[in-house]
Amino acid sequence: MGKNHPNVDPYVVSRVRALESLLLEQGILAPDTVDRVVARYEADTGPLAGARAVARAWLNPDYKALLLSDSHQALKAVGVESYDVLRVKENTPTVHNLVVCTLCSCYPWPVLGLPPTWYKMPAYRSRAVIEPRAVLAEFGLEIGPEREVRVWDSSAELRYMVMPQQPAGTEGMTEEQLTALIPRDALIGVAEVRAPALV
Repeated sequence: MGKNHPNVDPYVVSRVRALESLLLEQGILAPDTVDRVVARYEADTGPLAGARAVARAWLNPDYKALLLSDSHQALKAVGVESYDVLRVKENTPTVHNLVVCTLCSCYPWPVLGLPPTWYKMPAYRSRAVIEPRAVLAEFGLEIGPEREVRVWDSSAELRYMVMPQQPAGTEGMTEEQLTALIPRDALIGVAEVRAPALV
């Protein structure tokens, strides 16, 4: 574990490092295994998989219908195998969706990658349900009164991802270009996707 973890209890970090060292010494864990797993969730799958699915849905109405009705099958098309606990909720001009896990920090790792630190914090987990508009405003996202805010509580059996609205001005973009615009936070519901600024 070469990275620093400033928002994690130092005792937990030292225990994880000790366990990793022990597994390496015993030959149970290959030296680059941890780095490969972290890289996989940070880059190869993770938010890229979720963003790719949303970009494809924006471009293909049939795929969008599949993603909303059977995410397990839809995600296979973007390289995520055997993940059948995810439900996708679509943002619309009248509804904004927000994902939280109030009991712990259940999170769709194969689709969104490593969870942000704030997602696991008690303040987010409790306040997102009680005062979602205030929490979204703290993320810089103001949701107008004309839109309903729906909060989806993830669990070990069922997890959620938001399909954000496609921003105006991106209609002619390719799937690859759209994928690059979609941040992980928009897939959780604390951000919206923005069109690239014109140069």
